[in-house]
Amino acid sequence: MGFDFGVEEPKQLTRVSPARLATFEDCRRRYRMTYLDKPPPRRGGPWASSTLGAVVHNALRALFELPAAKRLPQRAAALVAEHWKDAGFADATQAARYRGRARRWISEYVEQNDVSADPVGIERWVSAAVSSEPGVKPSVIVEGRTDRIDARDGELVIVDYKTGRRTPTEEDAHRSQALAIYAVAAAHSLRKPCHTVELHHLPSGTIAVAEHTEASLTDHLRRAERTAGELRVAADSLEAGGDPAELFPTRTGPHCSWCDFRPSCAEGQQAAPPVLSWDLLAP
Repeated sequence: MGFDFGVEEPKQLTRVSPARLATFEDCRRRYRMTYLDKPPPRRGGPWASSTLGAVVHNALRALFELPAAKRLPQRAAALVAEHWKDAGFADATQAARYRGRARRWISEYVEQNDVSADPVGIERWVSAAVSSEPGVKPSVIVEGRTDRIDARDGELVIVDYKTGRRTPTEEDAHRSQALAIYAVAAAHSLRKPCHTVELHHLPSGTIAVAEHTEASLTDHLRRAERTAGELRVAADSLEAGGDPAELFPTRTGPHCSWCDFRPSCAEGQQAAPPVLSWDLLAP
């Protein structure tokens, strides 16, 4: 015997990060392989570009954990050496060359930028249940780990480090869904306004800045909600016995050349030739 008291079941929120959203939009099969398949399919080996990026991020994190007086170019360069790994590089010679470049990038970064202020967050996890529509209950929890959060003039600023081949522009910063989500989540988590997002490109010394409005952040949030709804439906349908190939089709293209799951995806192997593990390094 059951009773209906007219109480609405609480709506389950979909938890999403920028990485999950971007992976689903880029290729649904890759999303399934990354987050749903158990055990996960076979991946390729490490990428030198990923290793380089991780080293620079770890060195900068360690730098800002030091007292301001010790954040010197020489110390920053030494931190690169302390965190260095050779995974994905062609050989020891290539690894040594990029280790030297990374030391130069990070020491020049310290020389050219004011690093004396203590960040609000370093590799800080931010999370918030949000809705793009005023007065509507949240439908998603947006979350992620930021590289750095600064406090300037009473507002928060999201800082994201880049070490890739391409120098980012202000348009890239403004179009970045990840940065917008970090701004929304940081504002809710830390209870301070956040509209400025920055891409700090270490190889070129470029800082691409975007100033968001509430409207532009809402646009990014609406897109995140749409994607979150689609991935939730697909995941629930898969769990109910749906066809994996139909629910999570492959989206082939040039990106198949460097997909981590290339060894497990016949369509991706046919769509684009493989690249070497060091081909994505900044020249």
